[in-house]
Amino acid sequence: MRRKYTELTFTDSVVERQRHFGVRESAEKMEQVSIDDEHFSITELSFIAQRDGFYMATVNEDGWPYVQFRGGPKGFLKALDTTTLAYGDFRGNRQLLSMGNLRHSPRVSLFFMDYANRKRLKVMATTEVFDAAARPDLAAAVSDPAYKGKVERVVVFHLAAFDWNCPQHITPRFTAEEWRRDESSE
Repeated sequence: MRRKYTELTFTDSVVERQRHFGVRESAEKMEQVSIDDEHFSITELSFIAQRDGFYMATVNEDGWPYVQFRGGPKGFLKALDTTTLAYGDFRGNRQLLSMGNLRHSPRVSLFFMDYANRKRLKVMATTEVFDAAARPDLAAAVSDPAYKGKVERVVVFHLAAFDWNCPQHITPRFTAEEWRRDESSE
């Protein structure tokens, strides 16, 4: 039985390229790894809770991909359960490209980075977007009273599958907080 993540991502054209470039055997091993990649474990939930941002890829109706960084205080992306995440969408540049794309197709790819520790988590999900006024319960669940932004929309992600990615080519980068913490420990 194939893992859900590889089932979603190893399409016929991907498998053909894996064969062409001589990596199909290692890809087949990845397919056979016994993992529940359709439910977040405490490992993924803890990792996500420590992030102050993530990248979200959507696709518009013409097939063009769009990647947007979403940021906020650590933990702004909340786990509602082991298959559902949500965040409060605040006023930004007012282009609403991601929101328009999600209206066309609810599928997203999320990319979570921990540059300092050279870790990344990839998530495939479907979304629902709610006006905050229409779902005050969800707006309250994702709000942070200490953060100045006002939730205008709530974006809910329903997990399809996830995968941890190889750290081999991640260049370590540090936030100001991580840099200060490192200096104070010397």
